[in-house]
Formats: sequence, structure tokens, C-alpha cells
Amino acid sequence: MVIARGISRILQRSSFNRCRWRFLPSSSSSSSSSSSSSTSQCQHPLLTSSFSNLHSPTESTIKILGCRELHSWGVSGGFQQQLHHDNSSLVEDQTDPFSIVADELSILADRLRSMVVTEVPKLASAAEYFFKMGVEGKRFRPTILLLMATALNISIPGSASDGVVDTLSTELRTRQQRITEVTEMIHLASLLHDDVLDDAETRRGISSLNCVMGNKLAVLAGDFLLSRACVALASLKNTEVVSLLATVLDNLVTGETMQMTTTSDERCSMEYYLQKTYYKTASLISHSCKAVALLAGQTAEVSTLAYEYGKNLGLAYQLIDDVLDFTGTSASLGKGSLSDIRHGIVTAPILFAIEEFPQLRAVVDRGLDNPADVELALEYLGKSRGIQRTRELAKTHANLAAAAIDSLPDSDDEDVRKCRRALVDLAERVITRTK
Repeated sequence: MVIARGISRILQRSSFNRCRWRFLPSSSSSSSSSSSSSTSQCQHPLLTSSFSNLHSPTESTIKILGCRELHSWGVSGGFQQQLHHDNSSLVEDQTDPFSIVADELSILADRLRSMVVTEVPKLASAAEYFFKMGVEGKRFRPTILLLMATALNISIPGSASDGVVDTLSTELRTRQQRITEVTEMIHLASLLHDDVLDDAETRRGISSLNCVMGNKLAVLAGDFLLSRACVALASLKNTEVVSLLATVLDNLVTGETMQMTTTSDERCSMEYYLQKTYYKTASLISHSCKAVALLAGQTAEVSTLAYEYGKNLGLAYQLIDDVLDFTGTSASLGKGSLSDIRHGIVTAPILFAIEEFPQLRAVVDRGLDNPADVELALEYLGKSRGIQRTRELAKTHANLAAAAIDSLPDSDDEDVRKCRRALVDLAERVITRTK
């Protein structure tokens, strides 16, 4: 298909062409050849078929609208903000994504705190541990979802008449906000459970809940958050959305199990690593973005683009996390650096280093239980391009996330355009962050 060939070209160079794509029905489809990423020297489904599932009951193709000069993003540079559409140029303003939805985030924070109230003091204290002022984080996922909700505020065939649009818009926004609440509770529950599994001592710059209150209460607090998330999700009375978020829970457990039960070959497989990373990190935000689109009554194509944005942004985020685990400090990260490798977890930088230095494979196969093996692995990593290639792969996924936003149907609404710019800006922020 046209999309697959277009994405193949994106992956074969360090920049991509940003145009607006319009979906048109096609009576026939063409086969697409598999592609490989120039940054990873390996094939995996999450790279080679990033848009391969973009379909509807009728086969679709895309028409690329006229663009004189295309937006590019090189390996060493950031996004260029000048776009040229149909022989005209438009300089897009840089707007802080978090400030756009700051008021809604404040309301969301208050609502989340009220949703975890319980008559059992210990459980209430544990459940609200990371909802407290000062340790609630940047609310990265809610920000994405609120921006996505506005970015998808586009004309839908057969929508309501003007007389009831305002009422429906308010109701829709409330339902989409509920998705952000559910997503945040699932995310925090997974953090509480992960900290128990990893014997973590810190989280977000403070002591982890399992260190403060013990493993049992930390697990129960995570379970409690999941139960409240399920109640909130059920209130939407949308079977398709409930199914999407239920899939997330399945993926979280699957990903964690994959990490704990790897064979030697799986442990050193980039394809296996990226699939596990999708389950553990990207599944939540990708399915949540799609849920926001479905609640708005968007088409299958638009819903898939929302999903693709979340998936690729999530993968880029985790790849940079893997880099920061080696290059960051405990103070900047809010958790111990080198935590993955000290727990014997092999991530992208080490996998790329193994490609350059095959002898590192024997060190990894020994399990990295010995501090001397950890030091040896770090020595090989330092001599390799593992860190650089991981950053390049993260940029590839950030490119794909931005391309998904640019592929949304055109809109003249300034709020819609501003939120789309903010979503693209978030893709850049993800790969340039230092914590």
C-alpha cells in the first residue's frame, strides 16, 4: 500500500517529509514490501508496519496534497517549524503543551484525589501517595489525551445540528476527561506494582511506596487504583472503549511477564525487546488515544492515526528512558541510574552494542549478576554506538508520531491546529528530555 511504501522511505533516512494526507477510498490495493530501519539493522513489526493496520471495511489509500517544501528532522537537530503548504508558508508558533491544558489538569488532579478516597485510612494514604501535590509528576499522559481530544475536534459527517452542539461538546469533553482519569490510575497502579517487583527504593524523587509502607500495602494500593479505574471506565457505557482499556491491562501483565521469563535468544532480540516495550509502556497511551477518538465518533482511519501517535510516542519515550538510565544521574531521574542493567534487564543500548561487539553476548548470557560483568558490559557500551543508535531509533518513532498528527484531516479551527502543533512539539520534547 501507499502508506507502507511511504513509511519505508521514512525509515531509510534520518528525516521525514511532512505533508497532510487525505484518505480516499480505493477499489484496489497494492502490496507493500517489508522494510527495515537503518538505525537498528533488524526488522521488527513495530517499525516495518507502523501504518500497515490502517484500514477500514473498504480498502483505503491516501492522496498526498501538494507541498512545496517539507518539514524535516535530522539526527542531530530538532524539528524545523516552517511548513510550506500549496506554495504558501506558515510559521507555527511554539506553545507549551502543558500550559494549554493547565486548567483542566488542575481540575483533573483534584478529581483524581477525590476518586481514591476510602474509609480505610491506611489504604487511602497509600492510594493517594503519588496524587499528592508536589509528587504528581507532569501529568504527561493526561496532557497528551486532552490535547488529542481537541486535535480531533474535526467535522464528522452526520453530526448534530448547531442547536445542540454546545451541549454535546461539553458532554463529550467530560467523557474524554474520564479516559484521562482512567489512564492515569492505570499508569500509577502499574508503577506501584513495578516498584514492588523491582525492589525500587525511590520514585519521582521520593521514597517508593513499597519502602514506606511495605510490599503488601503497595500491591493492594495498586489493586485499589485499578478497581477505581474499572468503575470509572464502566460509567462510560461504551463496550468498545472498555475493551480497549481492558486490552491495556492484559498487555501490562504480558509485558512484565515477558521481561521476567526471557530465554537467552529473546533477551538479545531487538524485536522481542520492542514488543515487550510496547506492552509495558506504549500500549496504555496508544489505546487511550484511540479511546478518545472513538468517544468522539471518529472514523476508523482517524482513530488509527490517534493510536499510531500514542504508540510511537510511547516507544520513543521508553527508548530515551533506556538512554537516560545510562547517562542520567539519580538526582535528575528521581530514581537510581543504571537500575535496569543492575537488575539484569537488557535494553536497546546494550542490544545495539552487542551488534557491534558480539563478544558482549557472552557477558549478557551470564546474567549480569556479577558487578564485574556489569562493568564489562558498560565498557563495551562506552566503545559502541549503542547510545547514539538508541537515540536515532527514538527519533524515528518520534517522526512517525508527528507524521500521524500531520495525516489528520485538515482543520481551520485555530484551537485544533494549536493542539496538533503541541502534540508534535511533545514528540520533540520526548527525545530531547534529560529526565
